[in-house]
Amino acid sequence: MLGIRAPGKHPRLMFPVSPRRLAIDDSMAQSRDISAARSVAFDLLRGVTAKRRTLDRMMTAHSGFRLLPARDRNFARLIAATTLRRTGQIDMVLDRCLARPLPRSAASVRDILRMAAAEMLFLGIAAHASVNSAVDLVRSRQLDRYSALVNAVLRRISRDGRSLLEGVPEACNFPDWMLAGWRAAWGAETAERLLTAALTPPPLDITVKADPSRWARELEAVRLPTGTLRRAHGGPIPDLPGYADGAWWVQDAAAALPVRLLGAVSGRSVADLCAAPGGKTAQLIAAGARVTAVDRSRSRLARLRRNLARLQLRARPVQADATRWRPDRPFDGVLVDAPCLATGTIRRHPDSLHLRRPDELPGLVAVQDQLLSAAVDMVRPGGRLVYCTCSLQREEGAERIEALLGRDHRIRREPVNAAEIGGLEAAVTDAGDMQTLPFHLAEAGGMDGFFAARLRRVS
Repeated sequence: MLGIRAPGKHPRLMFPVSPRRLAIDDSMAQSRDISAARSVAFDLLRGVTAKRRTLDRMMTAHSGFRLLPARDRNFARLIAATTLRRTGQIDMVLDRCLARPLPRSAASVRDILRMAAAEMLFLGIAAHASVNSAVDLVRSRQLDRYSALVNAVLRRISRDGRSLLEGVPEACNFPDWMLAGWRAAWGAETAERLLTAALTPPPLDITVKADPSRWARELEAVRLPTGTLRRAHGGPIPDLPGYADGAWWVQDAAAALPVRLLGAVSGRSVADLCAAPGGKTAQLIAAGARVTAVDRSRSRLARLRRNLARLQLRARPVQADATRWRPDRPFDGVLVDAPCLATGTIRRHPDSLHLRRPDELPGLVAVQDQLLSAAVDMVRPGGRLVYCTCSLQREEGAERIEALLGRDHRIRREPVNAAEIGGLEAAVTDAGDMQTLPFHLAEAGGMDGFFAARLRRVS
């Protein structure tokens, strides 16, 4: 069990994996104690690479992460996320420094090397802090026999890192199947822009319930053409003005666009399928809709309830499999936020580069088709249906809509107008759907990749 004590100005965290005390390294300077932030970052990283858990799940579950001061939490997450984002390039640099490959039993050592290399190559952390902390971390994990190797490899990277990294392509951070899909869908030049944008950490995007001009001032944010408020990351989100009062929620600019395609929803009944964690549900309620929020997961639905409670918004939550559940009466509108490979959100979730697999796609496509068919059944004649995924894979976007239109003649596509999505003409496809790409609004910090199509039931 994690314990805390404060022998002076700086508390020390004690972990069961080591009898040594882990000092919180406020200065990120050389220390013979273990940096608590780096030790936690290592646990987060191993949770993804060894246990195949998401980074968000690891941060929620790790008691040491929660007990770190805010600055150290941010540092731990930054190290883990940067390492996950740049693993391919880091591994190529490490391989150039190793006389022979590390054995499989030394996977933990490689992750420690990756972290330190990420600090030096991509975060600009002083080499002595990164090298010494890595050596101490190796020893704290009972891997002493590798300490000399770790020291030697990292010392070389500290001297020659720039030259070792030169010529290592950013594409090597991505799995081959993902890049192949992007190149087939968008062409080689656009795929190159996609991967560069996907490697760029995102700013903080915010959707407000009302009065965006006021909250732009209070949050020191800029208002994007799409209506989203955007600010640089800084400090814990719950400490920002208006959070505790439920004035706003975090939501990427692209994720806020699909709801707008339903048009005026005030006073109308709308189903949000696969609704958790509730950002789009909140948008619909704030716009005046009567929302039924459907999600099959009890825990995710509980999270939606908590989020809506903070925002002081009300919906009708339903725990059910949306492919089978049917309402007593049809809705005026249905939003389908379908599960997908989420390749459009890599900049926010770099663990996707390590966790997503191409063999997941057939199962996801089947569920997406089932959800679309169910949504057609749920919407009244004349009502609208919006389907969206946070994916850059055409199989999960345009191809699903074409398949639906080919098998169900009750539905017609209703083309998207650029004015409805903040004037983003580049995001309107030839077919009339919406496909944002990570390099859209690049001058303002980019956005997630999101597909959305608007349909109307005609009979």
